[in-house]
Amino acid sequence: MASQGEQEVSLRPKEEQGDAGGPSKSAQKKAAKEKEKAEKAAKRQELERAQKEQADANDTSKHLYGSMPSSSESPAILPKHKFTELAELYDAKEDQEVTVDARIHNARVQSAKLAFLVLREEAHTIQAVIAEGGANKISRQMVKWCGGISSESIVRATGLVKQPKEPVTSTSISNFELHIESIYMISEAAQMLPVQVKDCMRAPPMTDEDSKEEPATDSQGLPVVSLNARLNNRILDGRTAANQAIFQLQSGISNLFMEFMTQNRFTWINSSKLAGAATEGGSGVFEIKYFDSKAYLTQSPQFFKQMAIAMDMKRVCEIGPVFRAENSNTHRHLTEFTGLDFEMVIKNDYHEVLSFGEQLMLYIIRNLQERSEFKRLTKVVDQVFPGAGDFRLPSTDQANEALRLTFAEAVKLLNDNGAKAGEYDDLSTAQEKILGRIIREKYDTDFYSIDKFPSAIRPFYTMPDASNPKVSNSYDFFMRGQEIMSGAQRIHDYKQLCERMRANDPPLDPLSEGFRHYTDAFKYGCAPHGGGGLGLNRILQFYLGLPDIRFATLFPRDPGRLAP
Repeated sequence: MASQGEQEVSLRPKEEQGDAGGPSKSAQKKAAKEKEKAEKAAKRQELERAQKEQADANDTSKHLYGSMPSSSESPAILPKHKFTELAELYDAKEDQEVTVDARIHNARVQSAKLAFLVLREEAHTIQAVIAEGGANKISRQMVKWCGGISSESIVRATGLVKQPKEPVTSTSISNFELHIESIYMISEAAQMLPVQVKDCMRAPPMTDEDSKEEPATDSQGLPVVSLNARLNNRILDGRTAANQAIFQLQSGISNLFMEFMTQNRFTWINSSKLAGAATEGGSGVFEIKYFDSKAYLTQSPQFFKQMAIAMDMKRVCEIGPVFRAENSNTHRHLTEFTGLDFEMVIKNDYHEVLSFGEQLMLYIIRNLQERSEFKRLTKVVDQVFPGAGDFRLPSTDQANEALRLTFAEAVKLLNDNGAKAGEYDDLSTAQEKILGRIIREKYDTDFYSIDKFPSAIRPFYTMPDASNPKVSNSYDFFMRGQEIMSGAQRIHDYKQLCERMRANDPPLDPLSEGFRHYTDAFKYGCAPHGGGGLGLNRILQFYLGLPDIRFATLFPRDPGRLAP
């Protein structure tokens, strides 16, 4: 009887049994096929290498494109003249040679001989053309390479400015295009991006504040990038032409504020943003750990401005962050915003402060409307947010005056138009918007001030009206029916201030550690004074008519957002 091992050998197919324990026939066949396959792959790779070497040898413009070499490797990449910004090309000359560093907004190959790029720098775009041949003997390899550059990559391109046969309607610079002579990669962007900048160029549809639904596509079936997705990818979203224009306008507003303050001999101060006590009542203040004790982020520079006045700084101003720990999730509220603040000595009457603030705002708004660069930027924003350029001011015969109403007059306007308002009640956001529409229709202006607010709805340091203590020497500024500034004459008499603090609801102790240094400023004598605080983000939002303050804030902070 055959052993078990002999039975297993006999049961194997003959074709799988090798000679003297060697490889089976099937294994030999498989090895032969793999060897043949490897030889073919090696020959193919060798052929491709040879073809590439031949192509490179025949590439007449290989030195004119590719990765950015160092200046020591190729001095030819340095321009013969200064670098040009795309903003300068609106007034360029035909056949002017320029070198620009810009992002690739779009790249496409028209044919083996022709490719088009759209170059972008800040809010400016221009079409670039790469065509085979020409004085530099542009190769097809260069055309193909240019057409394959990933969007958002940064390149250095040199070329000649040319007038196209027809205006290029898809770029901001429509009357010129750039004919590429050389182009090098400075920084290559990833092929896959979380959002496309071109999709961020379309404004997202605005929903109600309480709505959580955000459509995936618009009415034309194009992708919608929600506000939340934009803020989560702020680096890419911030590259759009509209965003570049928005934040250049924000910078412009800050500069105009500084211009006006400097012209009027204000002293710039930089107040602390840390306080040892919640000095404005305790609510709405961020508490932080300060070594072994507690500290608080300041709600405003108000106390510091007044203390500077007590130091005999007659006019002070500053631009700085303001923190509000308010759980408000609306289109116009943030937990951190930028404040434009001023405080000044009063010589005769409280309205000196109000008139100064009105002149400040008229200066800012009129210069936004009249300076050519600001007009151009506003036009860019208007392409995404229609109505951005439709901010109204009084007619030219009233060019130096702003519309001013008393609080009582504003309440009467509301009541006369069916929007019930109380004589001494604060205005709600809805009432403010209604009032803004009434005033626009009646007075043809989007900027106005309201004077003499009820004392009960203003801070304890606000000076009451001497003839009627129920109202105060205080005011608010409005743009498009929404508040952008609060201001007032401050109480400068030590005894009166202490009395107002003790009568406050809840009562405040003027001698407490949180208030002592502030009240001491008036104990030592202080001139009559007043001032105000403007919200930079709101000025920008309402001047442009943006639907949400987050569009007017580079890195917004609200109750639900601490990043990026």
